[in-house]
Amino acid sequence: MTSFYDEIGGEATITTIVHRFYEGVAEDPLLRPMYPEEDLGPAEERFRLFLMQYWGGPTTYSTNRGHPRLRMRHAPFRVTPASAERWLVHFRAGLDAADLTPEQDAQFWAYVTHAAQFMVNTLED
Repeated sequence: MTSFYDEIGGEATITTIVHRFYEGVAEDPLLRPMYPEEDLGPAEERFRLFLMQYWGGPTTYSTNRGHPRLRMRHAPFRVTPASAERWLVHFRAGLDAADLTPEQDAQFWAYVTHAAQFMVNTLED
């Protein structure tokens, strides 16, 4: 059985999506302060490995970092509805940069829109 990871083009496609996403984050005044590292490269790599694993690729993320525990890892940051929306703007740009079929795009988008809402941990901007 072919994984979604393989269907969409594997590592190259995930890399394209995540790189475009972080290009947007780097310039975003609402999101950039949530990334304490001056260099976004390590965050980009973690997100890339997470998405690769989530969609059926190599399990390097868990090997290196353990269980994703997404809400716990994001707990130190104020994730508001506004920041979730900005996150989705940049992720949309990443998906638009990838060569996905409409069905693949819809599946990926459904996951990330749910994930963005799931990460909201404060309703105050």
